[in-house]
Amino acid sequence: MKHITVILLTLFLVPKSIFAQVKYETIQSSKLGQERQIKIQLPRGYKSNEDKSYPLFIVFDGDYLFESVAANVDYYSYWEDMPESIVVGINQIDTRYDDCMYSEQNSLPIETGAAFFEFVGEELISYIETKYRTANFRVAVGHGETANFINYYALKSKPLFQGYVSISPELAPNMIDYLPEVLEKTESKLFYYLANTNNDASSVKQMSEALNKDISAIENDNLFYDFDTFEGPTHYSLPTHAIPNAIENIFQVFQPISKKEYLETILKLETSPVLYLQEKYQTISDLFGIEKQILINDFKAISAAIEKNRTFESYQELSKMARKAYPETILSNYYLARFYEETGETKKAMRTYQSAYILNEIAGITKDAVMEKAELIKEDFGY
Repeated sequence: MKHITVILLTLFLVPKSIFAQVKYETIQSSKLGQERQIKIQLPRGYKSNEDKSYPLFIVFDGDYLFESVAANVDYYSYWEDMPESIVVGINQIDTRYDDCMYSEQNSLPIETGAAFFEFVGEELISYIETKYRTANFRVAVGHGETANFINYYALKSKPLFQGYVSISPELAPNMIDYLPEVLEKTESKLFYYLANTNNDASSVKQMSEALNKDISAIENDNLFYDFDTFEGPTHYSLPTHAIPNAIENIFQVFQPISKKEYLETILKLETSPVLYLQEKYQTISDLFGIEKQILINDFKAISAAIEKNRTFESYQELSKMARKAYPETILSNYYLARFYEETGETKKAMRTYQSAYILNEIAGITKDAVMEKAELIKEDFGY
């Protein structure tokens, strides 16, 4: 009992900023002619007066799907495997059928479905962007009927969302023709994740597998597509399995360089691995509007590739990047010294190692290690 009391007391005393902030709001919609309830999760430590923007998740079926998406977004952003994001869930518990209404003739939204389409695109997004600090990267999440509905936003000449998470979609008949045609021609980066389960209704399985076949055949460098089919989960439990995979796939570029990425991509590059690193972080900036500091893990991966492939000239550019990212550390001097050492300028290498002694240790590179390298050069060449 004493331990429980201490835990509860600790929770009350811990600053609220370490927890994600969940709010409940109501929007009066002229498009719908009624109020609509929404749930909003703000990132941990979100402050309205800070100059920082966040990607936006719009969760359809928010009355039951919001918590699963919000929890995963909070978890992955806590470990820096995705950027902190704002999550908005739309309550559709009593309106799902009307919200998702489409024409039997052309499979496009009509009547209440068309009104809901406009509510999201013209009212909800505007409301959130006016009140909260959002980036230009938006992700739509849907399940069943709403997993079909989110596709309508991809059909626009300028898609409303850049990421789509379609879980066991109950697809409109013409959608399997519309969507691949649009994705094949997309001129901006678009992320699409599709999932089903062996326990889905046969119509859901057949249609989603047909859609997967057509999208998988698309050759477009701007399309980033992933498909999962799960064995075991029910139609209703599938989101808890699919959402983590979707987040990992959509935000793969944001994550640290993995062992697989190192072995299968970086080591096989025909261009400089430093260029790969530059492009990785430029993509993060372009997509998410975030100037992310280059991770030590990623510096180490690129350095290892340089050593493995003996492309030592790349160290000079890597040194410049390290000086910008970690100016008070040994890292930049160490890389520059390796460049000099392997390109025949041994005296410069020795002096650069020596000059690193006054800087801070980092990435397992110690002051003793750089001085030892300087001494070895001095002994070998008699400086």
